[in-house]
Amino acid sequence: MTPAVSSLIALAVAIVLSCTSRINVGVLAIAFAWLIGVYHAGWQASAVAAGFPVTLFLMLAGVTLLFALAEANGALERLTHKLVRLVGGNRHVLPIVFFVLAGAVSSVGPGAISAVALVAPLAMAIGVRAGVPRFLTALMVANGANAGNLSPVSAVGVIANTKMLEAGLGGNEFKVWFANFAAHAIVGLFAYLMLGGLSKGGAPAVGAPAVEDSVVGATHGRQAPAAADEASPLTSAQWASISVIGLWIVAVVWFKVNVGLAAFGAAAVIALLGASDESAAIRRMPWGVIVMVCGISVLIGVLEKSGGMDLFTTLLAKLATPNTLNGSIAFITGLISTWSSTSGVVLPAFLPTVPALVAKVGGGDPLAVALSINVGSSLVDVSPLSTLGALCVAAVADPVESRRLFKQMMIWGLSMAVVGGVLSQLLAGAFSRL
Repeated sequence: MTPAVSSLIALAVAIVLSCTSRINVGVLAIAFAWLIGVYHAGWQASAVAAGFPVTLFLMLAGVTLLFALAEANGALERLTHKLVRLVGGNRHVLPIVFFVLAGAVSSVGPGAISAVALVAPLAMAIGVRAGVPRFLTALMVANGANAGNLSPVSAVGVIANTKMLEAGLGGNEFKVWFANFAAHAIVGLFAYLMLGGLSKGGAPAVGAPAVEDSVVGATHGRQAPAAADEASPLTSAQWASISVIGLWIVAVVWFKVNVGLAAFGAAAVIALLGASDESAAIRRMPWGVIVMVCGISVLIGVLEKSGGMDLFTTLLAKLATPNTLNGSIAFITGLISTWSSTSGVVLPAFLPTVPALVAKVGGGDPLAVALSINVGSSLVDVSPLSTLGALCVAAVADPVESRRLFKQMMIWGLSMAVVGGVLSQLLAGAFSRL
């Protein structure tokens, strides 16, 4: 058995265990990566360790620390209550607001990852208070952010259009954006209807005991403050926290600063101002989730380096015909993107090969194939193996609820490979002819 095969098997085992057991699969994934990389492939341990996602770790740790500081001094809880009142506690409206807000932030430049990092913590806190299921909130935020992710001014949109230009498919920026937006809007609407977006219910009564909550910024089982207290002005420490977070959002969106490093900088300012207790905030951070996500990334690094991804792609590509190429390539890139980077791996690797792929299969519409790659690789990014899903899971501090959301988003994300294939097979040709 080659390292490529063993790494594929190890990843499959880790994914299955993440859905069926209470083991933190991040720990297991790092162990698998070490055994396969050092003792099977014969690499140095440093080659395995190089797969640790430093940027993702800094983003997850920085963002969760920043919002944990705002939670520790009560700022996020008070802000949550006020925002819920702003929409009348209407749980039917909130998921749509989450989708539109994340999509707008993503479209103007920073892309889906930054949009989810900015929106998910607040959306989770607000959604729980209003009675919106965490799973629905996560899907609406992630799909909304991804819907705007391929706008011509978005970082990922620039990557997609540049790589399509290399393939001789330039000048289709509107089609690239619209096909991706339409696919995510369809999926978002389905999630909204399936997960209770229109069901009866509303926000818990103000002043009633809070449910046991798992969101950074929620009550964590404490008695909810009385209505009079929640209606009173925020304290200076709470205003300081909210102001710093607001400046951080502006810096990320308009000045393109690094999300994770800037979050640590903002957290340091809050701590230096004495506006919150950093020790309490660090204890609130979802360390188990961070280990889980980063550990899986280390195993994925071994998979890519050992040739496991090439093996997987070669096996699946044999299933395509000219009539099924759009759906097949969306399905294949979707599966790969489930555990790999859409913008960093899938789009740069697959889009330039579209003309050759069409020729090798024996026919097809190159633009429709390129749009299928974009859609198929993006829809699965709600998986917690991808950064978007990981950020949503990281916004849930309670280990039981975070694991539950991890499993739900894992199953949904994997199913999106099939959904992306079906949508691309049915619609990609129509989108290419717009």
